[in-house]
Amino acid sequence: MRASHWSPSRTEQSNFAVPRLRSSQVQRQSPTSAHFLLPLPTETAIMSDGEIEVESPAGYAVLPKEVTDEIGSIKLFNKWSYEEVEVRDISLTDYIQIRSPVYISHSAGRYAVKRFRKAQCPIIERLTNSLMMNGRNNGKKLMAVRIVAHAFEIIHIMTDQNPIQVAVDAIVNCGPREDSTRIGSAGTVRRQAVDVSPLRRVNQAIALLTIGAREAAFRNVKSVAECLAEELINAAKGSSNSYAIKKKDELERVAKSNR
Repeated sequence: MRASHWSPSRTEQSNFAVPRLRSSQVQRQSPTSAHFLLPLPTETAIMSDGEIEVESPAGYAVLPKEVTDEIGSIKLFNKWSYEEVEVRDISLTDYIQIRSPVYISHSAGRYAVKRFRKAQCPIIERLTNSLMMNGRNNGKKLMAVRIVAHAFEIIHIMTDQNPIQVAVDAIVNCGPREDSTRIGSAGTVRRQAVDVSPLRRVNQAIALLTIGAREAAFRNVKSVAECLAEELINAAKGSSNSYAIKKKDELERVAKSNR
Protein backbone atom coordinates (compact mmCIF):
# COMPACT_ATOMS: atom_id res chain seq x y z
CA MET A 1 0.00 0.00 0.00
CA ARG A 2 1.46 3.30 -1.06
CA ALA A 3 1.79 5.92 1.70
CA SER A 4 -0.26 9.00 1.10
CA HIS A 5 1.51 12.33 1.32
CA TRP A 6 -0.46 15.31 2.55
CA SER A 7 -0.11 18.48 0.53
CA PRO A 8 -1.73 21.77 1.54
CA SER A 9 -4.45 23.17 -0.62
CA ARG A 10 -4.24 26.55 -2.32
CA THR A 11 -6.20 28.24 0.48
CA GLU A 12 -3.99 26.67 3.16
CA GLN A 13 -0.88 27.74 1.28
CA SER A 14 -2.07 31.31 1.27
CA ASN A 15 -2.20 31.34 5.08
CA PHE A 16 1.48 30.47 5.38
CA ALA A 17 2.83 32.22 2.35
CA VAL A 18 5.44 34.93 2.88
CA PRO A 19 4.53 38.09 1.00
CA ARG A 20 6.99 38.98 -1.71
CA LEU A 21 8.03 42.55 -2.29
CA ARG A 22 8.56 44.01 -5.69
CA SER A 23 12.00 45.13 -6.68
CA SER A 24 10.84 48.74 -6.52
CA GLN A 25 9.70 48.28 -2.90
CA VAL A 26 13.00 46.83 -1.69
CA GLN A 27 15.48 49.46 -0.44
CA ARG A 28 18.93 48.60 -1.65
CA GLN A 29 21.50 49.33 1.06
CA SER A 30 25.21 48.90 1.20
CA PRO A 31 26.57 46.18 3.51
CA THR A 32 27.96 48.82 5.87
CA SER A 33 24.73 50.73 6.27
CA ALA A 34 22.53 50.21 9.32
CA HIS A 35 19.44 48.12 8.58
CA PHE A 36 17.59 48.72 11.81
CA LEU A 37 17.65 52.50 12.13
CA LEU A 38 14.28 54.17 12.57
CA PRO A 39 13.62 57.41 10.68
CA LEU A 40 14.11 60.47 12.82
CA PRO A 41 11.24 62.91 13.14
CA THR A 42 11.86 66.00 11.06
CA GLU A 43 10.77 69.57 11.33
CA THR A 44 10.21 71.94 8.40
CA ALA A 45 11.41 75.53 8.31
CA ILE A 46 10.42 78.08 5.65
CA MET A 47 12.96 80.78 4.97
CA SER A 48 11.77 84.40 4.97
CA ASP A 49 13.30 85.19 1.58
CA GLY A 50 11.71 82.32 -0.31
CA GLU A 51 9.70 79.13 -0.28
CA ILE A 52 12.58 76.90 0.81
CA GLU A 53 11.89 74.00 3.13
CA VAL A 54 14.68 72.67 5.28
CA GLU A 55 14.36 69.30 6.97
CA SER A 56 16.41 68.63 10.07
CA PRO A 57 16.12 66.23 13.01
CA ALA A 58 13.51 67.56 15.41
CA GLY A 59 15.47 66.37 18.41
CA TYR A 60 16.84 63.24 19.95
CA ALA A 61 15.13 61.40 22.79
CA VAL A 62 16.44 62.51 26.17
CA LEU A 63 17.44 59.72 28.53
CA PRO A 64 15.90 59.66 32.02
CA LYS A 65 17.91 61.32 34.75
CA GLU A 66 18.58 58.09 36.63
CA VAL A 67 20.02 56.55 33.46
CA THR A 68 22.32 59.50 32.80
CA ASP A 69 23.45 59.46 36.43
CA GLU A 70 24.30 55.78 36.13
CA ILE A 71 26.17 56.28 32.87
CA GLY A 72 28.11 59.19 34.36
CA SER A 73 29.42 56.99 37.18
CA ILE A 74 30.70 53.90 35.34
CA LYS A 75 33.19 52.09 37.55
CA LEU A 76 35.65 49.36 36.71
CA PHE A 77 34.43 46.09 38.26
CA ASN A 78 31.67 48.29 39.72
CA LYS A 79 34.19 49.56 42.34
CA TRP A 80 36.92 51.78 40.92
CA SER A 81 36.08 55.16 39.42
CA TYR A 82 37.77 56.75 36.40
CA GLU A 83 36.91 60.34 37.31
CA GLU A 84 40.06 61.38 39.19
CA VAL A 85 42.51 59.23 37.21
CA GLU A 86 45.10 61.27 35.31
CA VAL A 87 48.13 60.56 33.14
CA ARG A 88 51.07 62.49 34.55
CA ASP A 89 53.12 62.27 31.33
CA ILE A 90 51.70 64.60 28.68
CA SER A 91 53.27 62.60 25.84
CA LEU A 92 51.29 59.47 26.77
CA THR A 93 47.85 61.01 27.26
CA ASP A 94 46.69 59.94 23.77
CA TYR A 95 47.95 56.38 24.18
CA ILE A 96 46.74 55.51 27.70
CA GLN A 97 43.00 55.25 27.17
CA ILE A 98 41.08 56.17 30.32
CA ARG A 99 38.60 58.67 28.84
CA SER A 100 35.98 56.04 27.95
CA PRO A 101 35.13 54.14 31.15
CA VAL A 102 34.08 50.49 31.04
CA TYR A 103 32.59 48.15 33.61
CA ILE A 104 34.90 45.24 32.83
CA SER A 105 38.19 44.88 31.02
CA HIS A 106 36.65 43.02 28.08
CA SER A 107 35.19 45.18 25.33
CA ALA A 108 35.47 42.58 22.51
CA GLY A 109 36.75 45.33 20.24
CA ARG A 110 38.48 44.73 16.91
CA TYR A 111 41.64 46.66 17.73
CA ALA A 112 43.93 44.53 15.54
CA VAL A 113 42.05 45.30 12.31
CA LYS A 114 43.85 48.55 11.65
CA ARG A 115 47.30 49.80 12.50
CA PHE A 116 47.61 51.90 15.69
CA ARG A 117 43.97 51.22 16.61
CA LYS A 118 45.07 49.41 19.76
CA ALA A 119 45.85 52.83 21.24
CA GLN A 120 42.06 53.25 21.57
CA CYS A 121 41.74 50.10 23.68
CA PRO A 122 41.13 50.75 27.42
CA ILE A 123 44.46 50.55 29.20
CA ILE A 124 43.29 48.04 31.82
CA GLU A 125 42.04 45.76 29.05
CA ARG A 126 45.46 45.92 27.39
CA LEU A 127 47.03 44.93 30.72
CA THR A 128 44.55 42.05 30.98
CA ASN A 129 45.23 40.86 27.44
CA SER A 130 48.97 40.89 28.06
CA LEU A 131 48.50 38.36 30.86
CA MET A 132 47.21 35.82 28.31
CA MET A 133 50.67 34.83 27.11
CA ASN A 134 53.19 32.02 27.36
CA GLY A 135 51.25 29.41 25.42
CA ARG A 136 49.25 27.68 28.12
CA ASN A 137 47.43 30.92 29.00
CA ASN A 138 46.31 31.78 25.47
CA GLY A 139 42.62 32.60 25.22
CA LYS A 140 41.91 32.37 28.96
CA LYS A 141 40.41 35.86 29.17
CA LEU A 142 38.15 35.12 32.14
CA MET A 143 41.12 33.92 34.17
CA ALA A 144 43.06 37.08 33.26
CA VAL A 145 40.13 39.33 34.22
CA ARG A 146 39.86 37.61 37.60
CA ILE A 147 43.60 38.02 38.20
CA VAL A 148 43.42 41.76 37.49
CA ALA A 149 40.32 42.20 39.68
CA HIS A 150 42.00 40.36 42.57
CA ALA A 151 45.23 42.34 42.09
CA PHE A 152 43.31 45.63 42.21
CA GLU A 153 41.69 44.59 45.50
CA ILE A 154 45.15 43.91 46.95
CA ILE A 155 46.48 47.25 45.66
CA HIS A 156 43.62 49.13 47.30
CA ILE A 157 44.21 47.34 50.62
CA MET A 158 47.99 47.94 50.58
CA THR A 159 48.05 51.55 49.33
CA ASP A 160 44.53 52.88 50.03
CA GLN A 161 44.59 54.43 46.53
CA ASN A 162 42.61 54.00 43.35
CA PRO A 163 44.12 50.91 41.65
CA ILE A 164 43.52 52.41 38.19
CA GLN A 165 45.72 55.38 39.09
CA VAL A 166 48.41 53.04 40.45
CA ALA A 167 48.37 51.01 37.22
CA VAL A 168 48.57 54.16 35.06
CA ASP A 169 51.51 55.50 37.10
CA ALA A 170 53.26 52.14 36.78
CA ILE A 171 52.88 52.16 32.99
CA VAL A 172 54.15 55.75 32.77
CA ASN A 173 57.23 54.93 34.88
CA CYS A 174 58.13 51.68 33.07
CA GLY A 175 58.18 52.91 29.48
CA PRO A 176 61.79 53.34 28.29
CA ARG A 177 62.42 56.73 26.67
CA GLU A 178 65.53 55.62 24.80
CA ASP A 179 66.54 52.37 23.16
CA SER A 180 69.22 51.08 20.78
CA THR A 181 68.82 49.54 17.34
CA ARG A 182 71.11 47.85 14.83
CA ILE A 183 72.39 50.03 12.00
CA GLY A 184 74.22 48.78 8.92
CA SER A 185 74.34 45.76 6.65
CA ALA A 186 76.11 42.44 7.02
CA GLY A 187 79.74 42.84 7.98
CA THR A 188 79.61 46.31 9.55
CA VAL A 189 76.84 46.35 12.12
CA ARG A 190 76.73 48.82 14.97
CA ARG A 191 74.13 49.81 17.52
CA GLN A 192 72.70 53.32 17.55
CA ALA A 193 70.66 55.00 20.28
CA VAL A 194 67.18 56.09 19.18
CA ASP A 195 64.20 57.75 20.81
CA VAL A 196 61.17 55.58 21.55
CA SER A 197 57.71 56.56 20.30
CA PRO A 198 54.94 57.02 22.88
CA LEU A 199 52.95 53.99 21.69
CA ARG A 200 55.97 51.71 21.92
CA ARG A 201 56.69 53.04 25.40
CA VAL A 202 53.22 51.95 26.50
CA ASN A 203 53.57 48.60 24.73
CA GLN A 204 56.90 47.83 26.35
CA ALA A 205 55.74 48.97 29.78
CA ILE A 206 52.71 46.66 29.72
CA ALA A 207 54.82 43.74 28.48
CA LEU A 208 57.50 44.25 31.14
CA LEU A 209 54.95 44.51 33.95
CA THR A 210 53.17 41.29 33.02
CA ILE A 211 56.41 39.38 32.35
CA GLY A 212 57.70 40.43 35.77
CA ALA A 213 54.51 39.31 37.51
CA ARG A 214 54.51 35.98 35.63
CA GLU A 215 58.15 35.21 36.45
CA ALA A 216 57.71 36.19 40.09
CA ALA A 217 54.74 33.83 40.47
CA PHE A 218 56.53 30.87 38.86
CA ARG A 219 57.41 28.25 41.52
CA ASN A 220 56.33 30.64 44.25
CA VAL A 221 53.86 30.37 47.09
CA LYS A 222 52.33 33.70 46.08
CA SER A 223 49.60 33.77 43.47
CA VAL A 224 49.99 35.65 40.20
CA ALA A 225 47.48 38.25 41.43
CA GLU A 226 49.65 39.01 44.46
CA CYS A 227 52.77 39.22 42.30
CA LEU A 228 51.00 41.52 39.82
CA ALA A 229 49.85 43.79 42.66
CA GLU A 230 53.40 44.02 44.06
CA GLU A 231 54.82 44.68 40.60
CA LEU A 232 52.37 47.51 39.93
CA ILE A 233 52.92 49.10 43.36
CA ASN A 234 56.72 48.99 43.08
CA ALA A 235 56.63 50.30 39.51
CA ALA A 236 54.30 53.15 40.47
CA LYS A 237 56.77 54.16 43.18
CA GLY A 238 59.74 53.83 40.81
CA SER A 239 61.34 51.26 43.11
CA SER A 240 64.19 49.08 41.86
CA ASN A 241 62.41 46.05 43.34
CA SER A 242 60.21 46.12 40.24
CA TYR A 243 61.24 43.86 37.36
CA ALA A 244 59.94 46.38 34.81
CA ILE A 245 61.89 49.28 36.34
CA LYS A 246 65.12 47.27 36.29
CA LYS A 247 64.63 46.29 32.65
CA LYS A 248 63.80 49.88 31.70
CA ASP A 249 66.97 51.18 33.38
CA GLU A 250 69.02 48.50 31.63
CA LEU A 251 67.64 49.43 28.19
CA GLU A 252 68.31 53.12 28.76
CA ARG A 253 71.83 52.41 30.06
CA VAL A 254 72.69 50.39 26.94
CA ALA A 255 71.24 53.11 24.72
CA LYS A 256 73.26 55.78 26.53
CA SER A 257 76.48 53.88 25.89
CA ASN A 258 75.65 53.66 22.16
CA ARG A 259 74.99 57.36 21.54
